[in-house]
Amino acid sequence: MPGPDDILRDFGALLREGAILPREERAAGPLRVGVDLGTANLVLAVTDAASRPVAGLTERSGGIRDGIVVDYAGTVRAVRRMKAELEARLGEKLLRAATAIPPGIHPGAAKAIGNVIEAADFELACIVDEPVAAARVLGVTDGAVVDVGGGTTGISVLRGGTVLASVDEATGGTHMTLVLAGALRLDLAAAEAMKLDPAQARDVFALVRPVVDKMAAIVAGVVDRYPTLDTVHVVGGACSFEEFGAVFAARLGRRVIKPAEPLLVTPLGIALFAGEGR
Repeated sequence: MPGPDDILRDFGALLREGAILPREERAAGPLRVGVDLGTANLVLAVTDAASRPVAGLTERSGGIRDGIVVDYAGTVRAVRRMKAELEARLGEKLLRAATAIPPGIHPGAAKAIGNVIEAADFELACIVDEPVAAARVLGVTDGAVVDVGGGTTGISVLRGGTVLASVDEATGGTHMTLVLAGALRLDLAAAEAMKLDPAQARDVFALVRPVVDKMAAIVAGVVDRYPTLDTVHVVGGACSFEEFGAVFAARLGRRVIKPAEPLLVTPLGIALFAGEGR
């Protein structure tokens, strides 16, 4: 039976290749859609009724800041465009979608996120906390899940499948870009491009290490309240650096697991909630 890393690799391959899971290989039932409206990336994930990845699409985000919609019309247009492209590939309509928010954001901001989904012609299934969505796809019922996004770092602590704590702090990949831009006197676009260049990852990490240390300290402030917690799962695009997990493990004194395709964990997890009611 495939594990979470296998499923995530399959989803990553479908997304990068612009491919779909053939209809004859899908489980019977309606397709499920997860819409991840991130500060750095918009991601649509599609699964079948058995939670197998069917298709995906991503593009850079410009209308979301730290879980808040700052360009409503532009974000709706982007989600509609991505929805239409996936529907063309699949040869069928995508009707129902779930989405996610950073833990603890203002109810008005959460409502705006839901409004985007509905304005993009989806029926809104539910809105979940981002780390909780990640926990679903990873199969985590005991431990902590840390979702390091573009604008924020969300932390959820689970025991026996119950969420004991869910918090969010305003630090993420955008802060890495700002540090990089300041250190090298680059404009933000150039700094972002450098941060995303795998060939420069080692040099970039050396410069943004203080941001990662701050993230680890924030997470420690939460997980230290739970002395029996022994495993922390880190997801999100900003944790893609090879050295990221080791820095967290040293600060937290706990086992730190970074899954395959960390950027895609939360969007795929969101899709798994799309079969549930609001």
